[in-house]
This record gives sequence, C-alpha cells and structure tokens, in this order.
Amino acid sequence: RRVLAGAAFFMILLIAPGDGQAAATKEKIQLGHVENVVLLPWGVTMPARVDTGASTSSLDARNLVVKGKTVEFNLAPEYGGRRIRLPLLGWKTVKSAEATSERPVVIIELCIGPRRLRTRVNLNDRSNVKYPLILGRNMLMRGFVVDCNTTYCTRPSCPEVAPK
Repeated sequence: RRVLAGAAFFMILLIAPGDGQAAATKEKIQLGHVENVVLLPWGVTMPARVDTGASTSSLDARNLVVKGKTVEFNLAPEYGGRRIRLPLLGWKTVKSAEATSERPVVIIELCIGPRRLRTRVNLNDRSNVKYPLILGRNMLMRGFVVDCNTTYCTRPSCPEVAPK
C-alpha cells in the first residue's frame, strides 16, 4: 500500500499545475519563413530560412577543415568572416536534388526570439544560396510554430544580445 500511495503522490506532483512558469516556458514562439538569429557566444546576427522540410539545421561554413575530432571554418565575409573551431559531433548524410554528401555535424548555440538553444547543425558551404543558416525540424520541434506567410515575426532578445 505504501508503494501505491507513493506512486500516486508522485503522479499528482507530475500532473499538478505549478507556479505558472512551466506553462510559460512551453509557450510556442511563432516564426516566419525567415528570421534573424544570433550565433552565441560570438554575437553574430544572420538571417535564417525556416525549413520544415529539412530534418536538421545547416550553417554556411567556408574554408571548412576537419582535423581529427575538431572542425574549423569561417563564417561568410558579410557576417564577419570569423574563424570558428568546434568539436566534431559526427557526420550526417544529406540528400539534395543535386547529390548525396557527408557533412560534419557540430553543436552551436543560437538566440531565436527570447530563447537560447543549443542545437546540432551540419556544416556546408552555402555561398551559392541566399541564407547562411537553415533552421530544420530538429530545432523547430523545440517550441516553435511556423507561419509561412510571414517573415521576421520575432527579434533575438536573449539577455546576451539585448540592447544595453
């Protein structure tokens, strides 16, 4: 009986309403099909295309070099050209209309609207496309809803990027 009473008490705690903060963090943020995001900790703002058809996010990486378990690349010149070095998380096979390729995967931190998120991105030279960052489903499933008829629904407002 004590086990059942303990289990019932635990279940009540799980489903009981809290102080409202938990509900607030689960509120979905609306995104348009293009949004500005900030790469953290570098503070680089860039436009991202929101792509519900892409399973994973993808970042423009120029002069990409993989050395063992480390990846080095430059951001595009229009976003400062900064050289970035990150741990290699793994490889992703990406199929596009043109070909199938293996791309390195890293974890980056982004500010989208009020949210700071760590997410996986594959790295690829995107110099021939309009947007340097694709936000795929792996990131969008974390509390976002997409309105394809709009752009720039939210502004990066994490404390690290808020105007001082």
